[in-house]
Amino acid sequence: MRLYFLVFFFLSAILLKGQRLESEFNNVEIVWKLITNFYVDSVNNEYLAREAIEAMLLQLDPHSVYIPAEDVKYMKEPLDGNFEGVGIEFVIYQDTLIVVSPIIGGPSEKVGIRGGDRIVAVDGKNIASIGLKNSDVFSLLKGKKGSQVNLKVIRKGMATEMDFKVKRDKIPIYSIEAAYMATAETGYIKISRFAATTYDEFISALKKMKAEGMKNLVLDLRGNGGGYLKSALGIVDEFMGGNKLMLYTQGNAVKRRNYFSKKGGLFQKGELLVLLDEGSASASEIVAGAIQDWDRGIIMGRRSFGKGLVQRPFSLPNGAEIRLTIANYYTPSGRSIQKPYNKGKETYYGEISARLKNGELTTKDSIHIKNASYYETLVNKRTVIGGGGIIPDVFVSIDTSYFTYYYRQLVAEGILNRTVMHYLDQNRDSLEKEYTSFEKFNEEFGDNEKLLEMLIKQGSDYGIQADDNELSISSVMMSAQLKALVARDLWGTTEYYKVINPKLTIYNKAIELIEKRDLYSEILN
Repeated sequence: MRLYFLVFFFLSAILLKGQRLESEFNNVEIVWKLITNFYVDSVNNEYLAREAIEAMLLQLDPHSVYIPAEDVKYMKEPLDGNFEGVGIEFVIYQDTLIVVSPIIGGPSEKVGIRGGDRIVAVDGKNIASIGLKNSDVFSLLKGKKGSQVNLKVIRKGMATEMDFKVKRDKIPIYSIEAAYMATAETGYIKISRFAATTYDEFISALKKMKAEGMKNLVLDLRGNGGGYLKSALGIVDEFMGGNKLMLYTQGNAVKRRNYFSKKGGLFQKGELLVLLDEGSASASEIVAGAIQDWDRGIIMGRRSFGKGLVQRPFSLPNGAEIRLTIANYYTPSGRSIQKPYNKGKETYYGEISARLKNGELTTKDSIHIKNASYYETLVNKRTVIGGGGIIPDVFVSIDTSYFTYYYRQLVAEGILNRTVMHYLDQNRDSLEKEYTSFEKFNEEFGDNEKLLEMLIKQGSDYGIQADDNELSISSVMMSAQLKALVARDLWGTTEYYKVINPKLTIYNKAIELIEKRDLYSEILN
């Protein structure tokens, strides 16, 4: 039986519950038969079926999508929280695969591979200077747990190449990018996505910081596009008392389903502040919406993306998957998070650019939501708005003052990362000897000017010439970014944020506000 009829049967069984197909779908079947039986040339049945499915989904909403079989596994990996491979962070620099750092406890670290190593051959096959791409690296180094891969490595300071036999294993993908004490009383946690392991990561970080004296928490969800609902609600649960509505979902064919908090959370009483921006979507908005509706904490930043549709995955016989929207998310007060999507995908996703043009990202008074609905928070009866994301309690403008055209060019071409990789290639050993801790590095690092000069030269080599005026505007942030990237490669992402966050207006305002108890209470009331 052709793929189309398998797909057709599967969808009809699930969506129409075994009822007779509507006449419009009978027409689709007739057209399919006419094409396959009478068309002048041979046709690719699988391609036609895929095109037909995608065309149908295109008429629904921006988040109902078809995922080809070959992409299903790779799309799930970041949310599953692990993959199987050798366990390295890498970069391709000057057409060479360079290890940024081995993942701690992973198979590469166990056999002695270290940051700065150049992998020049995999299983005897040369991979240096062949136009290597990231996708090539994934296909070469990922593989089934327990399988072995042979790597040939060049290490600076070693006269001969080194051979490593690496047995692949499960490699964790962490979704908490940073967790540290910002001040003696205030902790900071940044979550990049809500994956299968996020809740456990969060609990571990929360317990550690509470033991260090944490009384306040800044939860950074900027740029977090969502993920698993279960992980997001688990985190909300830690901020609530028992039996509070955190979220409900409802659709035409899906009855209302309520999600309640179930326990006394680990952080029920401390001051809480959530950072959002236009890149915060879906599960991030669910977390922020519940916290805002229960007056549990302050939301700071800019209006979130506005994605409040529930997708359910349906597997197809050929291994492909349809993620179909089946319901809407609603916050505890009854707000819909979802922004309008009736003008097509291009307008829907381009709406963020429109916010920048109409001034919304720089001025709170420029926030306008068409057909907005008004609700009250559940404790303090503050007015909140539905129909277009989560509007923060405290607005903080996007900071573009340092982001000159020159800086944008350097970022777009990846020059900052190349500069740091080149610098570390020359100085890694001396840096590791000199700076035995991150704290010492953060206080005493003295190569800021050297790194900036290297960046300017790298840019010039790529045809990006420094403009003196723009350089004077951007140099402080560029230096901080370079230092932060060095810290990330030597220690980790937490240390990256420890360097870069104090340079950001929104971070400093968050720390200031959460530690001013009177002002914090005034905003919530």
